Amino acid sequence: MSRCLIIAEAGVNHNGDLELAKKMIDQAKDCGADIIKFQTFQAEKIASRFARKAVYQKKNTAEGSQLEMLKKLELNLAAHQELKKHCIMRNIEFLSTAFDLESLALLEKIGVSMHKIPSGEITNLLLLRKIASIGKPIIMSSGMANLGEIEAALDVLTAGGIDRELITVLHCTTEYPAPIEEVNLLAMLTVKEAFKIKTGYSDHTPGIEIAAAAAALGASVIEKHFTLDKNLPGPDHQASLEPPELENMIRSIRNIEKAMGSGIKIPSPSEIKNRDIARKSIVAACFIKKNEIFTAENLAVKRPGSGISSMLIDEVIGKKAPQDFSPDELIIL
Repeated sequence: MSRCLIIAEAGVNHNGDLELAKKMIDQAKDCGADIIKFQTFQAEKIASRFARKAVYQKKNTAEGSQLEMLKKLELNLAAHQELKKHCIMRNIEFLSTAFDLESLALLEKIGVSMHKIPSGEITNLLLLRKIASIGKPIIMSSGMANLGEIEAALDVLTAGGIDRELITVLHCTTEYPAPIEEVNLLAMLTVKEAFKIKTGYSDHTPGIEIAAAAAALGASVIEKHFTLDKNLPGPDHQASLEPPELENMIRSIRNIEKAMGSGIKIPSPSEIKNRDIARKSIVAACFIKKNEIFTAENLAVKRPGSGISSMLIDEVIGKKAPQDFSPDELIIL
């Protein structure tokens, strides 16, 4: 099984505080994440003054419009540069999601190795075209989308010159937190088969088990929101993992990767030493004299398995005993 890329989704859980964002980078690295991802946007470019908040946003933030909420969560160019520098210092990859064309240009200016398309932008034709024209690897979330919408977005990207080998589609349920019964994790495999493309999973469920299950199903990327404190004010904190949970998730995924193996069914090295102990051989069920005929009555199968395999008992029955045997003695021919 190939190694899954694990993205610690900081998102906007920095609350617009650069120092908090740096602490999140430190924690993501310490927890074992490969990438920490933020969100890059200009509030007035992505939301009108008429845009409503989602129910979870109303619940988790103070009064005000979506636009007012987003304004408080913006990070400027200088902040992005500081965060990228801090990531380099901590040896963790910096990534951010661009929600508008100007933000995409900002990310290109500071330098990112790939681009992440969020679920809400999968129908943003202009953004898709621009990202495709850059030519870097793309991770695209597909929350709220059906197969037709995923296909349309992929068509735009590939028409823009991106090879499908450079695209990973993340299955996702866009609710915070996502109800377990609505995860539909097998849809990740449906997308993989339908488009012959790499797939992964962006997890918004509580806990870590669904992300681990996605890894076991072959996700090439796992993305998970995290926060330093679920009780902090902001839209996404309560649906995020705290550092100990993130670390536990990553450890679980890495263990799953080790456990998946090659798929070839052979005894493992650690099993070999137990084989003779656990298996059975043909033994004497009672005293057997030399030249006596072996029968079902005077033979038995018992541990250890270091003698003639009990699978061969039919071949032993009817033969003459080559010597005397005492009860439980391994039969030899």
